[in-house]
Amino acid sequence: MFNLFKKSNPEAPQDVKAIRELLLAAIKQELQKLEGGEGKHIKGLTLFIACLPAEKHRYESVVFVEDEDRFKNEIQRIADDFAIALPDSWTMQTTFIEELPADAVKLASLNAALHIKTPEHVIVTRSKTAYIRTLNGESEKKEYKITAESGKINIGREHKVQVSDGFFRINQIAFPDASENEANKFISRQHAHVEWDGDTGAFLLFADEGGIPPRNKVKIRSIGDHNPVKLNVTELGHVLQEGDQIILGELAVLEFSYLEVDNNQ
Repeated sequence: MFNLFKKSNPEAPQDVKAIRELLLAAIKQELQKLEGGEGKHIKGLTLFIACLPAEKHRYESVVFVEDEDRFKNEIQRIADDFAIALPDSWTMQTTFIEELPADAVKLASLNAALHIKTPEHVIVTRSKTAYIRTLNGESEKKEYKITAESGKINIGREHKVQVSDGFFRINQIAFPDASENEANKFISRQHAHVEWDGDTGAFLLFADEGGIPPRNKVKIRSIGDHNPVKLNVTELGHVLQEGDQIILGELAVLEFSYLEVDNNQ
């Protein structure tokens, strides 16, 4: 884990106000790229900060963690000053993590990153119906049909489980605990989920609490890409594409496809 500011920079500010001004300036720089009316498409911002545990309280003060709307209002003021027309419904979220997600925009001079959710990330899909097949591991079914109307499709060990908050979770794609298949042992009760996102026109895969480090893992490998994408935070969804392989834990593998296969199930 690293300091929010590069330790090699002797001029890095240490007081809360100076840090906040530097952070807001970096966010402003990213927002200015959306001038010309593009700001109106923003659905929300997620700010990721990686800092030393001993310094977390300082950066919580930087972003007014106890008053979520206050930091959002600071960003709104910047947007107004630079004529970046944000919609009334845009949201702001701040998350402290150990490692910045690869899908977010790294902010200059800071160990912080920004994710801007807009419909401009649109990926055209072939349909609102897709199929998830088990390639390795033993799930209740070999193939699952999912649609835009399916809602949140949970993936995990056992069909009905009690999770850490005491509530019960239903895994629509379930890997039985009693199975002797080695792959099932590395799947968490609340490992991941898939849901349709109307803004991007695609199915998104999210890691859940049990599927992010230091627990088990969620990785995606696309056709032709030998470098898997690792999901390290629960907030960011990964757009699923034809043929994507989803690795759960160490051995279990699912395949995502828009093409139906007659497997006589």
